[in-house]
Amino acid sequence: MNSRLHIIAGYKQGSSYVKDLYVSPPFRVVSVGQRKTDNKLYQIVMSTSPGILCGDRYQLDIDLEKGAALQLQSQSYQRLFNMENDAVQQLTISMEDDTSFAYVPHPVVPHENSDFKSKAEIRIGTNSQVIISEIITCGRKHYGELFKLRRFQNLTEIYHKNKLVVKDNVLIQPDLIPINGIGNLEEFTHQGTLIFYSTKENVDKNLLVETIYSIIESQSEMEIGISAMEDNGFVIRTLGNGGEVMYNFFLKVQEILWELE
Repeated sequence: MNSRLHIIAGYKQGSSYVKDLYVSPPFRVVSVGQRKTDNKLYQIVMSTSPGILCGDRYQLDIDLEKGAALQLQSQSYQRLFNMENDAVQQLTISMEDDTSFAYVPHPVVPHENSDFKSKAEIRIGTNSQVIISEIITCGRKHYGELFKLRRFQNLTEIYHKNKLVVKDNVLIQPDLIPINGIGNLEEFTHQGTLIFYSTKENVDKNLLVETIYSIIESQSEMEIGISAMEDNGFVIRTLGNGGEVMYNFFLKVQEILWELE
């Protein structure tokens, strides 16, 4: 199935709003956060499909006009079903100046023999920030499907003024790369990545990293590392054995970063 989602977030009289929206099956988009008073836009992306199937081609385009702030949320865990061939997702995010975007979705569950490739291309404006994450699980371990997928790949690229400033490539392909080997997941079954990048001059990444470390020190269920970038940004990597605790940790990090002015 070829499916498309296109959201344009506008900004008017101090508030962000849905300026335009187009979806084709199986996508649905619902507004949330009506009780919030920060004048930012909150949208949840829903699907009438139980998961991503063989041959699916998803195209998601997100545009933020000057001043807009948009936080996307997911409906539930994303399942990747058994596939003869592959499925592909392309996420394109275009951010004008003075914008904020966040997307911290639920974990991905790759079923046996699934083959999925995703690419996110983000073009960020000046005085703006982006928060984006992913969590990949081992599959349905209670069904004995520990890493029986064929391939999972997620490539994320962030550009500023047409210059590539961040590139992150997560590839899990058990037949080529021993998933339990040293330097890979070893004894863990879940891996998470959260990327934060800002072009705001008043953002102190070192202070943010210290704040996040205070959360890390209060939990013992995951291994967590933070790599600071040369610019105002950092990447958080997590390893663990459960998706929910990892997802909730990323939500806490998002909450801290989302409130930055």
